[in-house]
Parts: sequence; C-alpha cells; structure tokens
Amino acid sequence: MKFWPTILISITLTGCVSYQPKPISPAQSAARLEARRLDDAGLQKFFAQNSRATNSWPLAEWDLDSLTLAAFYFQPNLAVARAQWHEAVAAIKTAGARPNPTVSVGPGYNFSAAAGVEPWMPFGSVDLPMETAGKRGKRISQAEQIAESARQTYIAAAWQTHANVRAALVDYVVARKKFTLIEKQFSAQQEIASRQEQRLAGGDISRADLTVTRIALTKAQMDLSDAETGQAEARAKLAEAIGVPVPGLSVAKIIFDLEAGEPKDLTSDDALSLALCGRADVRAALADYAVAEDSLRLEIAKQFPDLHLNPGYQFDQGEHKWTLGLNFELPVLDQNQGPIREAKARRETAAAKFTVLQAQIIAALDRALGDFQAANDQIKTSAAFFADAQKQLDSANAQFEAGAASRMDVLGAEIEFSAAALARLDAQAKLQTAIGALEDAVQRPMDSLAIAVRELQENSREKKSN
Repeated sequence: MKFWPTILISITLTGCVSYQPKPISPAQSAARLEARRLDDAGLQKFFAQNSRATNSWPLAEWDLDSLTLAAFYFQPNLAVARAQWHEAVAAIKTAGARPNPTVSVGPGYNFSAAAGVEPWMPFGSVDLPMETAGKRGKRISQAEQIAESARQTYIAAAWQTHANVRAALVDYVVARKKFTLIEKQFSAQQEIASRQEQRLAGGDISRADLTVTRIALTKAQMDLSDAETGQAEARAKLAEAIGVPVPGLSVAKIIFDLEAGEPKDLTSDDALSLALCGRADVRAALADYAVAEDSLRLEIAKQFPDLHLNPGYQFDQGEHKWTLGLNFELPVLDQNQGPIREAKARRETAAAKFTVLQAQIIAALDRALGDFQAANDQIKTSAAFFADAQKQLDSANAQFEAGAASRMDVLGAEIEFSAAALARLDAQAKLQTAIGALEDAVQRPMDSLAIAVRELQENSREKKSN
C-alpha cells in the first residue's frame, strides 16, 4: 500500500508538458530583419518548394508572381495571421477536453471510541463529472468554426499581401519610367536654354524670350526632383510590401507589364457572384456566424445541469463503509437566460456584419468597374495623343537630317513626345490601379493564393497528426 501514492502521482504526471523558454532579443530580431534580401538562401529553398522559376538563383528578373512569393516568405503581417490560425487550431483540443475527476481524502478521528477500538476513520471520495446535453460536442464544433474563420482570415491576409505587392510594384515601375521621361525632358530643356542664351548673345531673341525658357527649365528641374523623390518613396513602399529593407531590393531587376490586357473574368456577369460567395473574408464571416450559432446552442444546452457521481469510502473502526452520491445543480434561480440572450444578440450581430460585408463588396466592385471603364477611355485618348506625338518627332528628325528643320524644332518635338509619353504612362497607371481594384473586389486570380492555401493544408495535416 505504501507504493500507491507514488504510482498515482506517476500516472497523473504522465504526458505533462514541460516549459521551454523562448525569449525574444530585440537586437537579434532587428539584425535578422535588416539582413533580409531577395537572394536569401532561405527564400531560395522556399522557391524550390513552391515555384518552377528556380533554374537560376538569384532570379534574373522579379515579376509580380515571384515578388508575391517573396512576400509570403518575408511578410511579418502574414506570419501573425498564420500564428493566430495555429492558435485557433490548438483551441480545438482544449474544447474537446473532458473534465477530470476529483479525489478527496482525509482522516477522521472518533474521540468517543471505546477502549481498544481504533479511533481513526480515514475516508476518501471521488467526484466524477458527467456533462449533459452534448455540451462537449457543441464546444468542439464552435472551436472548429473559430479555426475555420482564422483559416479564411489567413487566406484573406495572404490576398492582401499580394494586393499590396501589386499596388506597390505598379507604383514603383510607373515612378521609375516617369523619372526616365522627365529626365529626358529636363535634358531637352537644358539644351534649349543653352541655345537660347547663345541666340540672346547674338541678338536674335529678347531677354523676355530667354526668361520664358529659363522658367520652363526651372519647372523641369523641379519635376525631375519630385520624380526622383517619388521613385525613392515607391521603392521603399515596395520593400515594405514584400517585408525586406530597401537595400534588400538592390539585387533584383524588377519588371511589370503596364500594358496587360483586360481581365475579362473580372468584368463578366459572374464576377459579382464570385465575389459575394467565394472571397476569403466572406467565408470567414460565414464561419463567424456559425460560431455564433454554436455559441447559442451551447448556452441553451447549459440550461441542463451536469451530473456529478460521488462514490466514497470510509474505514470506520474496523468496518468498511461505501457510499454513492449524485450531485447536480438545481436550475431554480438561474436558467441561463442571460447568456442565451447574449448569444442570440451575438448571432444577430454576426448576421448584420455579413450583410454589411456583402454590401461593401457590391459597392467596391461597382466602383472598380466604373474606374476601369474610365481608365480604358483615357488609355484610348492618350494612345492617340502618343501616336501623334511619335509621328511629329519622327517627322522632325527626318526634316532635321534633310536640313529642312532646326535642332530647336527637334527639341520641341522631343518635349512634346515626352509629355505625351507621360500622359500615356499616367493612363496606364490608372488602368493598372483599376485592374488591381477589380482583383481585390473579386479576389481573383487565385493563382496568387495557391501557395498560401497549400501551406495551410499541409499545416492542418501536421497539426492533426500531432
């Protein structure tokens, strides 16, 4: 008998998890963040597992797909959403835990015991809780819906990561092209100013004419400075969207086709139904409503009290005495009506939030379609302007080579051509922004999310196996 306490303690401690400290070092964390680059060895391994574009490393060119993959690897916000999903999955095990029995032991002593009779009366009892009305199953169902909501929230975060990269990439490519065009404009204005100063010295023009030229040169110089600043800001935003410091982009040749065609699947009649039913945040909202439903079911089940079986034993002066008790709460003063009303209200709130979300999607898609049509019209206008300016420049160059036009005529045509190219670039930027808004409204194409969804599935299998 003297070994029973040791055996009981050993059984109780079997399967206990020991604490493993995992401190955070701000200095080391900052160093790791600052060391991130697009030629990172860990990123190479990630690409090898998730992309076919790994014939050479680092990549010769980085487009939207490869930069999105890099963001999936580096982006801290996505790591937070992934950790929250893991937390929700772990909560399923917590919800399914059964209540442990309770053991009570203690000594008793009879001060009136007759002489020669053992006065000690040790006793013990066990409390065996028994949940009723399927509460455990309802808790598990609720936890599973919470995990599904977290899963869809992670997918929505992955989409948002892709959207941020796309928007930042478009801005960066546009800013880079804009700087190049304005730099050409500034160079032409410099040459014009230099020639005008020579003409002023020769008495061919007045000082007022030179003043106009200098004002144009000053404006071109200010535009060039603004374009240079805009290019640096766009580069910083792209680095932020990916999750690397600005120097981490230095190894990359970044490309994006600003003349991408019309996404017909995003402007079709089926786009709205795809958005209203298939978006990750819509599925997350549906899971949240299911959580509210399960919460209400659980609160209703709590009206029925749980049972407690209480078998007991007492050694009373040489006699073995056994008892069996049954305990349960009498729902007389409180029948859980308050929590039930709260659960009903939460369900109504979840339903209202779902309706608001769908209304926002409809408005976002309508707005994106309107912007897309306007951008398309602007593209046509700017294309015509650009084509005419190209013809004028070609004509000016041909006449100059033939001796029928001056260098000033060519410089003027170059400035007009740069202005037309800037107008077309602005139209292309607006069109790509509108396409991005359409993609965000529908959350298509799904190719960008394939890696994130596959990672969730693999993690889900791993969590269940553990």
